[in-house]
Amino acid sequence: MSNRAFSPKLQEKVDLLKARRPGVKLGEISFDSPLLLAPMSAICNAPYRLLMEDLGAGGTVSELISCHGINYGNDRTRHMLKLFKEEKNIGLQLFGEDAEAMAKAAKVAQDFGPKFIDINMGCPVRKVVTKGGGSALLKDTKKLGHFFKTIKSALDIPLTIKIRTGWDSDSINAPEVIKIAKGEGVEFVAVHGRTRTQQYQGQANWDLLESLAMTSPLPLIGNGDLHTSLLTKTRLKVTACQALMLGRGPLRDPFIFLSSFINEGENINFSGNDYLEVIERLYNYQQDYALNDRIMLTQMKKFIVWMSAGFPGVAKFRGEIFSSKTLDEILEKCVLFFKPFNEMDKDIDHSQAFMAGGHG
Repeated sequence: MSNRAFSPKLQEKVDLLKARRPGVKLGEISFDSPLLLAPMSAICNAPYRLLMEDLGAGGTVSELISCHGINYGNDRTRHMLKLFKEEKNIGLQLFGEDAEAMAKAAKVAQDFGPKFIDINMGCPVRKVVTKGGGSALLKDTKKLGHFFKTIKSALDIPLTIKIRTGWDSDSINAPEVIKIAKGEGVEFVAVHGRTRTQQYQGQANWDLLESLAMTSPLPLIGNGDLHTSLLTKTRLKVTACQALMLGRGPLRDPFIFLSSFINEGENINFSGNDYLEVIERLYNYQQDYALNDRIMLTQMKKFIVWMSAGFPGVAKFRGEIFSSKTLDEILEKCVLFFKPFNEMDKDIDHSQAFMAGGHG
């Protein structure tokens, strides 16, 4: 693992804003900030998680990992369980429909050293749901007591869940699910403020999330549409949720976990050069993790394109990145693109849909 320090100029900003974060304890699990990284499929691998911890995320959760892939001994699935030793507040998220298979996989997963095991009960993607996993688990609450109890009994570390508000607008059953989870010893619940049928369309229902947080017998993390530091900062001031989860926002603003703690009128900005440092650090982490250069090339391309959103000339830059054939070529293009910019050059149109197709 390479040197963890950024340049003195960026590190000073990181340290200043990290020091302002209030720690939070959800049940028996402590986090360094009430702002956590939400689990996202094909995104929240070890390099990205550690990068977000470096940049102020109070804790992270892995991308969803198949219990069946773990139990079959699939090499790629087992690789997804790997943590960097520097990861501090990490949960591994499993998905599946069978209680015994989930319990068996959870035992394997806990041996990789996470703080907790999380059950994915929110993924709306068809290939997960049709097999009974993800948000399909919300459809039949009668089975959930046995499901939670079986998995919990296999673990020596806390069990948590991430759910949606319900399957559809006619079955908003999050309160019932949370009550069952509390009865079986689940530690906390994260709730995405949409139903399964909404996928990622429309708006997250924060009125419902706040209502849930005020009555929930479990510590509750609110999740959905906190795409900017302003939205996050505003929600932090008024929320009844014990913590907030950010998913898509950090992809385009990797500094959101820090900038949410910038005081009004304070002149702290993140320049194009700061973005370049973040990309270079992600590249270093990927080198220590990726199975091969082809996978690393694909990973770097998508993260760079997301981070470049809102900068002038980004459409041309995206084309150049996607057509690049080597990692060296990509990094050279990044130096030329990012270095000239200051923070005020970045302007994202948040009215446009972003990753509405689903990511877990």
